[in-house]
Amino acid sequence: MKNPSLILLALLLGGCASEYRFTSNLDSEAINEYFKVGDVELYQGDHQPNTSYELKGLVEGQSCQERDNDMPASISDARTKARKAAAELGANGLIVKRCVLFEESSNACITQALCLGQAILTTEPPKN
Repeated sequence: MKNPSLILLALLLGGCASEYRFTSNLDSEAINEYFKVGDVELYQGDHQPNTSYELKGLVEGQSCQERDNDMPASISDARTKARKAAAELGANGLIVKRCVLFEESSNACITQALCLGQAILTTEPPKN
């Protein structure tokens, strides 16, 4: 055996040349659904659309704390659900009209957050 390092190098390179396949249990459709809200621009407060748009409909999002050991309802969760509802209407923007956090218990929720807004489709990309 002239050079053991040469044989080791050949074995290592041979391992890299084999066909490697990656399989996953993640569904590409589920991934697209999960990231759909990222395609919806959020407009609220001083940040309003400065381009023309088409109104697609009114949407709402709700966050509810059903049990004592659940996470408390949050406006950010309600807003995200409103963005998802806007995306399902084919919108690329959401003008938030009002978000409210109810900390009094109701029959269904210990705490509850609601966000209402207009789902819009802008004709141009947002200008910053």
